Amino acid sequence: MAFDPRTIAKPVYQKLSEIHSKAKDDNRLKEQKSQAAELYTYLATWGLMRLKAEEEALNQEGKKDVVKAFFAVLESISGNKNLANEKGLDTLKNLDTEEYLGLTGLGLQIAREFSFWTTALYAGIREAD
Repeated sequence: MAFDPRTIAKPVYQKLSEIHSKAKDDNRLKEQKSQAAELYTYLATWGLMRLKAEEEALNQEGKKDVVKAFFAVLESISGNKNLANEKGLDTLKNLDTEEYLGLTGLGLQIAREFSFWTTALYAGIREAD
């Protein structure tokens, strides 16, 4: 069976479309756009564990929407359970080194897709100041 590049693109597009449509105001849309565009850089710099911990610390709902969506997509594509819920940090902490690094590589690809789809889905929305 050949690899279908839409394996990552479709769930990212669907999740971003879902949170975009549920946003009730422009400020939340701006926060979502900003977070989705910065996801790759944050993940590449700090890693999955820090991003998961950041999810709990975020007080801007739009940014939190994106991080939750990211972990939901990562869980779905990877097949690793308990990444998107409150046990996510423990799940990441307990992975062996190879699993964590592999999941980080997949996470980086997913984050790139978030950045790409942000341009299309949030066109016309100026980023948060």
